[in-house]
Amino acid sequence: MTFSTMNLGEQIEQALSSNGYTNPTPVQEKVIPLILASKDVMARAQTGSGKTASFVLPLLKLWNENIKIGKAKISILVLTPTRELTQQVAQSFFSQLD
Repeated sequence: MTFSTMNLGEQIEQALSSNGYTNPTPVQEKVIPLILASKDVMARAQTGSGKTASFVLPLLKLWNENIKIGKAKISILVLTPTRELTQQVAQSFFSQLD
């Protein structure tokens, strides 16, 4: 499976490609479709396994879709236990929008 088969949208796919990402990690492969289907998800995996992107990517896709139809009413709250992890998660959101 590749990110392009996940239908994340052209802008997100371009950002992934320009950052060298083509294939999702196992956690991303499982979590992204669940979030796109509006399911609640709790995932646990090793550091560096792609957990942050597994929720950032589908949330950005849903947000982009709602902006296009004039219904940008998605609020996203991400709780993290440390300041460093908060900065990492925030950077993940911003790097996908570049």
